[in-house]
Amino acid sequence: MLPTPAKQFLMQTQYISHTIWKRIKHSGTFHVNGVPVNAAQTVIRGGDCITYDIVRESAITPENIPLSICYEDPYLLIANKPAGQLVHPTTKESMGTLGNAVLAHFAAHGEHHAYHPVHRLDRATSGLVLIAKVPQVQDKLTARKNGKKLFHREYLAIVSGGISPSTGTIDAPIARALPSIILRKVAAEGKSAITHYETQRAGKNHALLRLALETGRTHQIRVHLAHLGHPILGDSLYGGAMNEIKRQALHAYRLHFTHPMTNELIDIIAPIPSDMKQVLSSPDF
Repeated sequence: MLPTPAKQFLMQTQYISHTIWKRIKHSGTFHVNGVPVNAAQTVIRGGDCITYDIVRESAITPENIPLSICYEDPYLLIANKPAGQLVHPTTKESMGTLGNAVLAHFAAHGEHHAYHPVHRLDRATSGLVLIAKVPQVQDKLTARKNGKKLFHREYLAIVSGGISPSTGTIDAPIARALPSIILRKVAAEGKSAITHYETQRAGKNHALLRLALETGRTHQIRVHLAHLGHPILGDSLYGGAMNEIKRQALHAYRLHFTHPMTNELIDIIAPIPSDMKQVLSSPDF
């Protein structure tokens, strides 16, 4: 490669923003071939080894609580979140979240990253959460190609009754169900929402579905299935029966995407949790 100013090199190859470049430039951590240099004045040449830290203050307190890691590399971490845990702290609940656990893990391994979840799960939904270690990786993963996100999520859900046809696509816009700030509904004035489903197992009273999202609207799977008349078991907000499981029987079981930095295909599966297994093994299923 031709000699290239550090700023130009990082913005073109690592997709960093102007804001992130400023943090790198003033961090005092920019090294080329192991030697500390002035980032603003440095020219990068072919074969150079570049390292730097992006140090940011975090409002999240690291907390040494259980963390199930399904995948990790220098750029990404994929965690299997248990049902009942928030992905991110709120003003009312600042501890015990996935964010607290992830930052404690980073600190224990001498890594100085902020918390960059690429997507969210509801508190009661279990399963895989993709977390970027640096903001430019988060930006690349949340980018879209032809209107679609570059990472793909699949879910397992246990619903009331059997869906007909057994495989299909739910294309129904979703809007807020005012005056509630939480509830959503299918409505013509809503935002486009598309969910693909496939029956994995049909029982006498329930069905296990595999679902894939094209869009990521709030409560999308829950709203779409309730709209079809097949609410998720345990989902009291949208009419799901509560006698067999005490939380919505929804599990984010698979993530697959092309790694934004290495171009490697990443395909991670999280086993179905014990409370959903118990429902599947019930004679009433």
